[in-house]
Amino acid sequence: MDDLKEIESRQDVDLLVRSFYTKVRKDELIGPVFNSIIAEEEWENHFEKLTDFWETNLFAAISYKGNPMLKHAMVDAKQNGTIGQEHFGRWLMLWIETIDQFFRGERAEKAKYAARKMSTGLFVGIYKARQKP
Repeated sequence: MDDLKEIESRQDVDLLVRSFYTKVRKDELIGPVFNSIIAEEEWENHFEKLTDFWETNLFAAISYKGNPMLKHAMVDAKQNGTIGQEHFGRWLMLWIETIDQFFRGERAEKAKYAARKMSTGLFVGIYKARQKP
């Protein structure tokens, strides 16, 4: 436990994002979804975008510009409306596991809290997007 550190920099966020998505890509439930949407050569760009996203969330560093809800609704549509709570649950479990593997402290807890809120909001948003004609 002593070797855990605070999330203090973009480098820390990058470590978190890359470590997390290494797990995601290998996961039997959510890996196929991510790997079918993000081509191998696009992962580096995806890491940068998500590092921007989490840096913005954890440090209020306005480095991310994008619409996560729209992106997730598009992914769900490409998956024929099959993304469910179990997918978000697995995503959240892997996220928290990865945070706990490397980090402790206030920003680590903030990252967990933000992910919990996000997973619920994105799932509800995807469900609503399915209802639109």
